[in-house]
Amino acid sequence: MLADFGGTLRRAAFFCSGFPKFKLQGTSNLWFAPLRPGRDANSFGRGIIYHSECGGWGFCVKPANWSLGLAISFFSFTAFSTASAQTPAVHKPQPQRSSSTLEGHWTGSLPAGEAVLHLVLHVSKTPDGSFKATIDSLDQGVYGIEVTSFAQKDSSLHFDVSSVGASYEGRIAADHRSIEGDWTQGSASLPLVFHRQAASAGAKKPSDAIASAEGVWQGALEGNGMRLRLQLHVSHDDQKQLVAALDSPDQGVSGLPAIHVSQKDAGFHFEIPVVSGVYDGTLNAAKSAITGSWTQNNVEQKLDFQRSDQLLELVRPQNPVKPYPYKEEEIAFPNGKAKISLAGTLTLPRGQGPFPAAVLLSGSGPDDRDESIGGHRPFLVLADHLTRKGIAVLRFDKRGIGKSTGDYPNATTEDFVADADAALVYLKTRKEIDPKKTGLIGHSEGGLIAPMVATHSQTVAWIVLLAGPGLKGEDVLLLQSELILRAAGVNDGEVARTLAFNKQTYALVRGEKDPAALEAKLNELVQSTSTGAALPPAAVQSQVRMLVSPWFRFFLDYDPVPTLQKTLCPVLALNGEKDLQVPPKQNLAKIEKALQDGGNKDFQTTELPGLNHLFQHSPTGSPTEYGGIQETMAPEALNAVSAWVLKHSAP
Repeated sequence: MLADFGGTLRRAAFFCSGFPKFKLQGTSNLWFAPLRPGRDANSFGRGIIYHSECGGWGFCVKPANWSLGLAISFFSFTAFSTASAQTPAVHKPQPQRSSSTLEGHWTGSLPAGEAVLHLVLHVSKTPDGSFKATIDSLDQGVYGIEVTSFAQKDSSLHFDVSSVGASYEGRIAADHRSIEGDWTQGSASLPLVFHRQAASAGAKKPSDAIASAEGVWQGALEGNGMRLRLQLHVSHDDQKQLVAALDSPDQGVSGLPAIHVSQKDAGFHFEIPVVSGVYDGTLNAAKSAITGSWTQNNVEQKLDFQRSDQLLELVRPQNPVKPYPYKEEEIAFPNGKAKISLAGTLTLPRGQGPFPAAVLLSGSGPDDRDESIGGHRPFLVLADHLTRKGIAVLRFDKRGIGKSTGDYPNATTEDFVADADAALVYLKTRKEIDPKKTGLIGHSEGGLIAPMVATHSQTVAWIVLLAGPGLKGEDVLLLQSELILRAAGVNDGEVARTLAFNKQTYALVRGEKDPAALEAKLNELVQSTSTGAALPPAAVQSQVRMLVSPWFRFFLDYDPVPTLQKTLCPVLALNGEKDLQVPPKQNLAKIEKALQDGGNKDFQTTELPGLNHLFQHSPTGSPTEYGGIQETMAPEALNAVSAWVLKHSAP
């Protein structure tokens, strides 16, 4: 029951009290967490929806279910993954495949405590013949989760889902109609059997339909650089009345109930009252498409649906396309003290070198080498940009994630520092790299790690802090929680109650050293509030385990200022103006003062207008927008990093 947003310093605070108990279908996230909260144990779902108060055409989003959606503060420094949509699945209708291949769609049911999660595994082949896959968790409204290291050997199948720290080992049946195996996540191992889904199952009008609009439909609202995919489910009840529900997967919402669902001839209508939305459309003659409009807050927006049971493809225009104009190499290097092997990718510019080099350090959570989040791969985009500029880049999977070995659940920030040290040691063995021009680029929690490495290493030429914290851990959490709640429209009284509750949990973490005793006290505290009744037991326990973790104990009281005061190498610190997770003014001011006090003679702190925690252009900065924004990293942020690094790598 580990879950994570996939961000840096992800939602590490916790239960909000006093929120109205409006429940959305399918928002209890027991294994996959949208928005990748803080660390690997956050598992509260987001109830984030369009809201009529937002103005414009509705890209402002607000939580509809506070007890589930904002039951903790979003400490997802790289954030919205939430396990949500890591890599685009292929969402075009697929031709009928031979049953002797793994390609196609597979359904399975995963028991998770008192709940059962219904999963869909989508498998396809890339042009080079290798497999790629994604997973949907239907009950949680989480779609397109990237499957990593997918491998088949004879009848054996193995794949990893690094964004949630999970893996699967299975055996393919002789008729290729089922795969029987075990799903492993954290310390739990559960049986999971996948069954092949008939081609286009669910995408056609059901055989018992009373109206041609029945079935599953895909659409998207687009504008202002954002694209929010929607999935519409239409059926009928036992009274022969049409019923419908709407999913917004890029916001982590499923099952928004529709009313006044009707079809008259080719005309189709439904309303979503919880967001004050109205849809009117017309079915084509083939009953395969609906053209129409969505009206919300008196603003009309074009919205068409296609009949399909697969989500529309994610649009990520900045993802580089092979062949690259540089060398890419899969590598592995040891952390000898920890007795682990770290796997990654080294990209090298064309030419002989030696080249300046950067090691990329991701934020908190079980990140892969690309820091995958919300369907974005920020480190892939950053590495591509830097390498095209003549800078070699090493990025790697965190210990215990992807192809790296090690114990991720029990690792702390100090362990990740040791892994960064190991990366630097490895680069010294490469003749293509100039060791005197090698630096670190850390995002979010990675911005804590980079100064920690630089202060004890004599080989770090410079560091770049992307949304790196300057405040102490607890202060970051409380400020983050307050800003995100206020951005979502929560009133002062509820914000105050939430912050007071969070402070109580922090005090317990600090005061009780015995993990079992702390877990019992946290459970008692939760049950004494409305949170205990509002949240599923599995969700509560998942969050409690995160609070008890070694990582959280370390982070809560870590103050980056003393380390920054000892950092004498050149430093670039960038934050986005709309970053609600590591707010720029408070954190950049702390970083600047610490560097000044320590006598650093070469540093720059910059707040980039209009950018969020991921350095995307963002309407409000809310983490709920990350997955819907098509841009992965703003060009001005990319250029600011590369220009500064090249300046500090010049002869």
